[in-house]
Parts: sequence; structure tokens; C-alpha cells
Amino acid sequence: MLSNPVIDAILARRSTRAFTAEPVAREQLEAIVACGQWAPSGMNRQELTFAVLSDGEQVARLAAALEPLLDRGSYDMYGAQAAVLVAVPAGYPYDRQDDSCALENMFLAATSLGLGSCWINQLNGLCDEPSVRMLLGEYGIPADHQVHGICALGHIARETSAKPRKSTVIWV
Repeated sequence: MLSNPVIDAILARRSTRAFTAEPVAREQLEAIVACGQWAPSGMNRQELTFAVLSDGEQVARLAAALEPLLDRGSYDMYGAQAAVLVAVPAGYPYDRQDDSCALENMFLAATSLGLGSCWINQLNGLCDEPSVRMLLGEYGIPADHQVHGICALGHIARETSAKPRKSTVIWV
């Protein structure tokens, strides 16, 4: 198989579910968010809003607001020390596609910088809960926007091994 830095980052990316307490550098966050901004978008509308939680305390605060709304016991976003919330206007026709492209770009950028990342989707359907909407407002996310995905970020505490690929490839 061919190899280059992009292919290598794609093949090395894993979902990190254990982060250290070490903060993520501002310069790294800026690069990661820029990669999210450069993701493709439906009709090049570029409707995404990125809210950057640049320290673990802010991430923990959001996780604490979500915890009583989730039916899963304790919840801490795996101890991530930073997170990027990707918001789209409610009713935007390319919402999931655009935020998925942006998230994947950010996951790959994090991998290329030696950081771990994880797709967090717990805000899906909970953005209008009063405790969550209050925080989203504090983060600058407009009231008419929804967050379907979050890029949790940090330094990797425990490596995740690759799982076998299950998808089917058909050559025609």
C-alpha cells in the first residue's frame, strides 16, 4: 500500500478514551480548529460554528451538565483537556455531513500532532435542555444552533489498539 504523511495519519488515528491531565497547547488547538474550518461543506456554505474549550475545567463543566441527562452513570468525556464543539444552524440541510467532515479533519490533525481525540456525540438531542443551552450560550454558540459532535482532545494516557476493519470492499 502507498504511504505518505496523510495516509499514515489516517491509518494511525484511534479514538482515545483515556487522556492525561497535561493541557493542550494553544498553538495545537489553533491548528486543529483551522483544519476543521477547511473541511468541505455542502455547497461551500461554511455554516459551522466552532467553540473551543481550551482547558480541562471547561470540558469537565460541560460533562457535569450532561451527566444527569444521560442514562449512563458518571460521565467525564474521558478526562479530555480540551474540546471543540461543532455547531450548525437548526434545520441546516447539510448539518451531519458538514460537522462530520470537520470533525474528521480535526481528529486527523490531532493524530498528526501526537494528540489523542475522540468523537463525543452526547450533546445530540440535548442542546435545548436549559442547563446545556446556558453553557452553549456562554461558549458563544447561537441559540438557534445545534451541536451534533464534539472533538475531545488531549494527550494520550492509554494507547488504543487498532480493531480489524469490518467493511466490505467490492472492486468492479
